[in-house]
Order: sequence, then C-alpha cells, then structure tokens
Amino acid sequence: MSAVLPDLPDATDATHALGEWLQRHARLLVLTGAGCSTNSGIPDYRDANGEWKRQPPITFQAFTGDPLARARYWARSHVGWPVMGHARPNPAHHALVRLEAQGGIELLVTQNVDGLHQRAGSRAVVDLHGRIDTVVCLGCDLRLGRADVQAMLDSLNPDWRGLHATTAPDGDADLDGLDFGRYRIPDCPACGGLLKPDVVFFGESVPRERVEAVRAALTRADAMLVVGSSLMVYSGYRFARAARELGLPLAILTRGVTRADNLATLKIEDDATLVLPAATGTSFS
Repeated sequence: MSAVLPDLPDATDATHALGEWLQRHARLLVLTGAGCSTNSGIPDYRDANGEWKRQPPITFQAFTGDPLARARYWARSHVGWPVMGHARPNPAHHALVRLEAQGGIELLVTQNVDGLHQRAGSRAVVDLHGRIDTVVCLGCDLRLGRADVQAMLDSLNPDWRGLHATTAPDGDADLDGLDFGRYRIPDCPACGGLLKPDVVFFGESVPRERVEAVRAALTRADAMLVVGSSLMVYSGYRFARAARELGLPLAILTRGVTRADNLATLKIEDDATLVLPAATGTSFS
C-alpha cells in the first residue's frame, strides 16, 4: 500500500488518508473507471503503466463501415455478454452509494458502461460512455434491451450458443480461428437499420449534454475524487484538468500510474474495493 500525500503530510495509512480527505470535502465530483469494476469480474483494458493489455476496442468507423468487423464484434459480444449481464456490484460500488446517501457526492460520473453503480443504488450518475445493456438503432433511434438482442443473436446463430472463451472487457470475449463471415447479425425490428450498443465507441464523441452536466457539477463541487481510472482517455482526463483549473483538490485512488498524477493533491495506489469501503465506513454482513 502506498500513498502520496501532498496535502496530508502526516498521514501514512491510505485508508486513514482518504477518510480524512473525505471528511474535509463535503461535495464531491466522483469519476470512476474500469478499476472500480474489476472485482465484479469485468476485466480492464490497461495495465498498471496505463498501456493496453490487448488490441484497442473497435472504432465506430470500423463497426459501421466493415461488415466483417461488425460481425466479429457481435459474435464476441454474443459469447461474452453473459459475464457482463450477470456481474454484480462490489464493495467499491456500495461504498459510493453510502457516500451519496450521506450527502457527499454532487455527481458520480463513470467511464464504465456496465451499469453497476445504478444496480448498487447510486442515483446521481452520468454514464459518460453510455450503457452496454442497451442497444440503439442508428437508423430510427429505437432502443432495445441487450438481453432481448441476445435472444435474437441466439436465434440467428444457434451454433454459437454455449461457446466458452476468455472474458474480455465490456462484455467482449476472446475468440480466435472462427469464421465470422457466416455470423448473422439482427437488423432493427422497426426499420431494418443497423443495431449498435448504446455506448461511445472510439472515434465517436461523448454527447455534449453529458459533458455539460459534468462541468456544471464541478462548479458546485468542492473537490474531485477519481476511483479506478488511469485517465488515459481524454473524455475523463479533461475533468481532472478542469477541476484543478477551478482550484479544486483532486484525489486519485487507483492502481498504477494515471495521466493526472502531476495534478493530484492526494494519490493512493491501492485496491478501491478495499480502501474505499474502509474510508467511508461501509460494512458488509
């Protein structure tokens, strides 16, 4: 356990340091990343150095423009979805629910698309990159539950049901050596359009209203807490930078380096599922 404590020079224990920091800052903008959900069985994308563990996710351009890339995406999602669909909140999620119930969170912003904060009970949540449990038609904007789309995929591709593969981030699965060219993808049942998970792919922009909601919350907050994110993606990093430009203290609780380490006033490198519950007094029976 290690903690860099420029605003708490006498603290040596990470849990105590974060607990003291939370007591001093009553209205937080909280930003969470993949490290908040790894103990729920959802792998993350990056290692402790902020480097990709695997190939970067599919781009919007490839998904919409390359039928084979799109088939490969949906086939992998078809096999990987059960892990995501059955994931449950872990102690870090529940600690943030407790902190919100105590009035300590102005807004919780998550880069995750798993919906686990809402399943745990958090209410004031902005899903910065969308939700993987919803599918949207790019033609008519119809929205479908991911479970319903899974049934459609099962019906069209019965031979793919029950396949086992290594779990990958965000409902993906590692599948190699298969013929994705014969994988069948359902069309929108309303207009026949292209169905896509309702998430922000690489090459897309975060919707402006989400960005504006987070920036507005920052003006009402008195500090920012980052949990489980390397902040290597600009969509999250910009808020850490904006917080410091506003003069707000910035605490980061995550394993490994982050893009905003030089901005942090408190940096704790540890497991959020251990430190955050202890720092917030969250107990589990």
